[in-house]
Amino acid sequence: MEKPDKHHIIRIIHTADWHLGQTFYDHSRKKEHLHFLSWLQNTAQERGADVLLIAGDVFDSPNPSAESQKIFYRFLKELNATCPHIQVIVIAGNHDSAARLEAPNPLLETMNVSICGIVKKDESGQIISDNLIVPIQKSEETVGYVLAVPYLRQGDYPDAKTYTAGVGNLYRLLFDQVKDEQKPVIAMGHLQATGSEISINDHAERTIIGGLEAISPDIFAPEIRYTALGHLHRAQQVSKRENVRYAGAPLPMSFAEKHNKQGVWFIEVENDETHIEKIFYDTPVKLWSIPSLPSKSKFTLSEILEEISQLPEGKKNSNSPFLEVKVHIAQPEPSLRHQIEETVANKAVRLARIEAVAPQKDSNSETITFEELRTISPMEIALDSYKRKFGGEEMPVEMQELLQGIIEEKL
Repeated sequence: MEKPDKHHIIRIIHTADWHLGQTFYDHSRKKEHLHFLSWLQNTAQERGADVLLIAGDVFDSPNPSAESQKIFYRFLKELNATCPHIQVIVIAGNHDSAARLEAPNPLLETMNVSICGIVKKDESGQIISDNLIVPIQKSEETVGYVLAVPYLRQGDYPDAKTYTAGVGNLYRLLFDQVKDEQKPVIAMGHLQATGSEISINDHAERTIIGGLEAISPDIFAPEIRYTALGHLHRAQQVSKRENVRYAGAPLPMSFAEKHNKQGVWFIEVENDETHIEKIFYDTPVKLWSIPSLPSKSKFTLSEILEEISQLPEGKKNSNSPFLEVKVHIAQPEPSLRHQIEETVANKAVRLARIEAVAPQKDSNSETITFEELRTISPMEIALDSYKRKFGGEEMPVEMQELLQGIIEEKL
C-alpha cells in the first residue's frame, strides 16, 4: 500500500461563521468584514497556507444581498491571485442557502474552490459520498482528504433512529471511503457538539442552535487528524479533544460575545504529527457596555449618565465602538432614551442598544380558564402587568387615564 510522502506538510487555516451581511443594531458591518477578509488574505499568504477551510455560515441570511455576495466572491478571486496554490473548501451552514452557495461551483473550480452545500443522493436514495469528499492536492498529487459535511437537516443522512445517530453514520460512511488510502483525513462540520460552550445570555447563538440535539465528538474517528467545526461563535476545543475545534466568529455577533477572542486556527499536518496554533485577530471595532462592571446589581439613570460622561469625546466614525446601556428603573422613565442620547451625542461611540431593567417580583402565578380570562378587563390586565414589571408599584393615575381613553376608543 502506498506510503505518504514524508516531505509533505499540509498547512491549513480554519475559519467559520463570517455572517457576511449582518447588521449590528441597524449598523452596517461591511467595513469590519472587509477588514477581516484583508487580514485573512495576508495571513494565508504569510503562513504559506495550502488549504483554507470555511466551516459554514458564510452569509448571515439564506438570501444574501448582492453586496454581500460581491464581497465573498471578490475575496475568493483576490485570494486566488495572491495565493494561486491555495485550496479553498467551503461548507454551507444553517444560515446559508445550500443551493445558492453551491450554484457557482463550475466557475469557482477554476480558482481551486470547492463548495459543499447539498447532500446529493442517487435514484435509489443512497447518498453520493464522492460529493462530500474533497482531495487535498499539492503539486498535482493527492496528499489528504477533507470530509466536507455541510449543515445537516432531516433526511440528509443515512437512515437512523435519531438525528445524532444519523450524523454519526454519515461521517463513518465518508471516513470508510478514504481510511485505507493512508493519507491524512480532515473533517468539517457545522453543528453543535456536546461539551461545547456558548455565551451566557447570547440570543444570537441560542437562536442559531435552535433545538437540534448536540452531537458527541466521539462520532469523529480517532484517526481523523483534525475536525474543523462551525456553528458556535466562541473559538474552543470540544470536550477536551485537542483536534476537534470551533473556529469561532471573526466578529462578535452580540454584546454577550464581546469578550470572545477572535481569530483562526492554523494547523500543520506532517507525517503522524498535527500542530495547532491560534492566530489572533484584533477586531477594528470594540464593544463597550455601561455599566462597565457586570457585577453591579443596580444602575440608576443618574449613575449611568455619570459613567457615560466619562467616555472620550470626539466624532463618530465607522471604527467607533458600539455601546450598550443598561438602566435599572423602578417605574417608567419617559425621557430615558432622550437623556442617554443627549449625553452620548458628543462621545466617540455609537449607541447601539438601551435596555431598561425592571425589578422582578416573585409571585405564584395561577392558571386561569378561558372563561375567567373573558371576565378580565383590558385595564385590569394592564394594571397587573405594570405591577409585576415594576416590583409591585401601582401605575400612575395619569397613565391610567391615558390608557383608559385608548381602550374606550378601540372598543
